[in-house]
Amino acid sequence: MIDQTTGIILRTYPLTETSLVVHWLTADYGRIGTAARGARRPKSPFRGKLDLFYEGRLTIQRSRRSDLHALREFELSNSHAGLRTDLDHLNQAAYCAALIQQASETDTPVPELFALLSQFLRNVPKSAARARSVLAFELKLLNFLGLTASLQPRDLSAASLDVIRVLEEADWNDIAQSNFSAGQWREIADFLHGFLTYHLGKVPASRARALSSSQARSARLLSQ
Repeated sequence: MIDQTTGIILRTYPLTETSLVVHWLTADYGRIGTAARGARRPKSPFRGKLDLFYEGRLTIQRSRRSDLHALREFELSNSHAGLRTDLDHLNQAAYCAALIQQASETDTPVPELFALLSQFLRNVPKSAARARSVLAFELKLLNFLGLTASLQPRDLSAASLDVIRVLEEADWNDIAQSNFSAGQWREIADFLHGFLTYHLGKVPASRARALSSSQARSARLLSQ
């Protein structure tokens, strides 16, 4: 069976000397894995099209024997090039992709998660990498999963709870302009680490890297 959908590449790795495994988050089928046969050959039609966070329209042939489907075509629409000009942005994107893999199941459509990641990749490079973007992504993802962090007032100060409510609901432009203190940042980051661990079992190790550089940047800005 041939299917088409829009997808974002979450990770790739070699399958053979000439082929790649490509994992996607798609709008219609959730997370899926594909085999891109011949993608590593110099004259492959996939050459230069299959890289992390590339977004576009893919055509797959469903496998009846495994959850690794055959990638037939891919039409690139957005390479999210802005991520590659700043290592902090790239670290944040890598963590958010890993978190979605941790929080979702294969072949389980959740269109809201696809929209969330696509919007994050498009908007976050427009401003300096800050912790608020990662925390907002975590909160919005939790909401889509039915896990609302702002309903935990016993574990948070009133000021931090107000910030969480803003991050849960605001669009990315408003999030980029929001401000909160270093103390609130630490309180919210620590709370979400525990909240994610409790509900998801673990948190991707890349979270520390995604937050550390943006934390340092935020601290410098607050001191100015």
